[in-house]
Amino acid sequence: MPWTILTDSQTHTALYAALASIPIVYLFWALAYRRMKGHWASLSTLGIALLVSILGFGMPAGMAAMASLDGMAFGIWPICWIILPALVIFNLSVKTGDFAIIKNSLAVITDDRRLQALLVAFSFGAFIEGCAGFGTPVAITGAVLVGLGFPPLIAAGVCLLANTAPVAFGSIGIPILVAGDISGVDTFAISQMAGRTLPFITGFVPLYLVILLSGWRRGLEVWPAALVSGGSFAIAQWYTANYIGPMLPDIISSVISIVSLTVFLRFWHPRQSWTFEHEPLSGGRAQLHYTKGQVLRAWAPFMILTVCVAGWGVVPLKHLLDLHGLFKFHVPGLDGLVLHDGKAMDAVFQLNLLSAAGTAVALAACFSVIVTGASPAVVREVLILTLKGMRLPVLSISSIIGFAYIMKYSGMATALGLAFAATGMLFPFFSALLGWLGVFMTGSDTSANALFGKLQQETAVHIGVDPVVTVSANSVGGVCGKMISPQSLSVAAAAVGLAGRESDIFRYTIVHSLILAGVIGVMAFLQAYVLTWMIPRIVPGALAGAASGGLVLPGESYLVLTVGLAAAVAILARILGRAPAQPTGS
Repeated sequence: MPWTILTDSQTHTALYAALASIPIVYLFWALAYRRMKGHWASLSTLGIALLVSILGFGMPAGMAAMASLDGMAFGIWPICWIILPALVIFNLSVKTGDFAIIKNSLAVITDDRRLQALLVAFSFGAFIEGCAGFGTPVAITGAVLVGLGFPPLIAAGVCLLANTAPVAFGSIGIPILVAGDISGVDTFAISQMAGRTLPFITGFVPLYLVILLSGWRRGLEVWPAALVSGGSFAIAQWYTANYIGPMLPDIISSVISIVSLTVFLRFWHPRQSWTFEHEPLSGGRAQLHYTKGQVLRAWAPFMILTVCVAGWGVVPLKHLLDLHGLFKFHVPGLDGLVLHDGKAMDAVFQLNLLSAAGTAVALAACFSVIVTGASPAVVREVLILTLKGMRLPVLSISSIIGFAYIMKYSGMATALGLAFAATGMLFPFFSALLGWLGVFMTGSDTSANALFGKLQQETAVHIGVDPVVTVSANSVGGVCGKMISPQSLSVAAAAVGLAGRESDIFRYTIVHSLILAGVIGVMAFLQAYVLTWMIPRIVPGALAGAASGGLVLPGESYLVLTVGLAAAVAILARILGRAPAQPTGS
């Protein structure tokens, strides 16, 4: 029997918002004050959300249970499916000794931990975010930084903070595309607005990151490198978002940032390299101790990972894979039975066996076995090690996504959104905080845009503000919530070996999350009433069309290109890197 979300009447807004905030306030308390282990905090939050949805919002118990199970299933697939093969690649690299080569090759570019963080966490992480999203960049870059010698807590915090820059355009622009589809606001205009807001943040994040890592004095020592890293990224992000579209800003910007910083470091380097207190003083940039073939072999798994993830993000290939490997399951007792604004809400679990980003990572893991020449015994040992390490993160991630789904289907998220909408002319400021809250709850900028996009548009029209500002602010403000989202915390904890210590990571990132979200809120307020010239007025049709079109090949062609290129890298690396992974000289 259908059930109608109570907040559709928009009565008793403050009461419903207060009820909806109970599990969120509890989760903050559990992580920040009580320092509860991540899986216990997630499970107890899920339980509280169930009680509030049933007793406070009148949601039938069966529907609430099915909503939580639907969310938990999504947490396992595709979220955990991304993390598992990514960690297999990293653990395989460590087990075979190839990661020692990676560390040495990075030390040749720079042995400075601050600059390594910029290259790996900021630039390379942004590239992975642009291709895949959904926790992939934090899982990969967090593991790499720990392997390089970063303390696990610092590695997790740095990667989460760095992951603010690319999230709005992540996963081939899906968050912006969803925002446009849900809100009815022109997608290209949202891309342009985000591209005129985010560069002020992304250009500053690298310096913010190194200061957080090493302190004010040590951080300012590398301001030229931070300027090159963030400045090149910000300029490229502004240009691509405004003149190409929402699908490529992360990929183009990250590549330009990596190349710019690498070239810059050939001519400039801080006088004294900075390392952590527990490490010996650095003697300067390292000398390469391996052959070029060995270096190629060591980096090949991550090169293959990049190729596979980028290929899987191409729309025609995703369509082809979904044609043969997508299974949809209508959630019984929930699908079509929850009414919101008079419309039935869908509840369909999609098992995309082939098109999931995790499948691309798993393919890269298979090629990595070939490249490293790992024996079946080594592969089995790595698999067992990775599965054991994923036990608690799977529980944490699935529970917190279950909580997010209850918030969605019970009307709790709607109640919070209506409370923000009641702020009147201050709403542009709070629109960024609403996006921040949405990403905190769901772990996804895409989901936050789907959740609040229409509310942002309708409220903006009601108060006389251009909806492009508020819808964009929802997405841009949401990126700041990514670093404290329990889903992201669980992914980061799993990647760096801190399962159960999500609360420590949360305390490390919460202040920075609030500061950046506040800055974006102020920018959105100024754009709505003062800096109105920043709002895009004319969408260039030819460019907008090119952004979603371009050179389109059949899905089969992209599949052959992706797998063929990955195989070519694997074969070449295997041939050139035959020598064992030991130093060839001093």
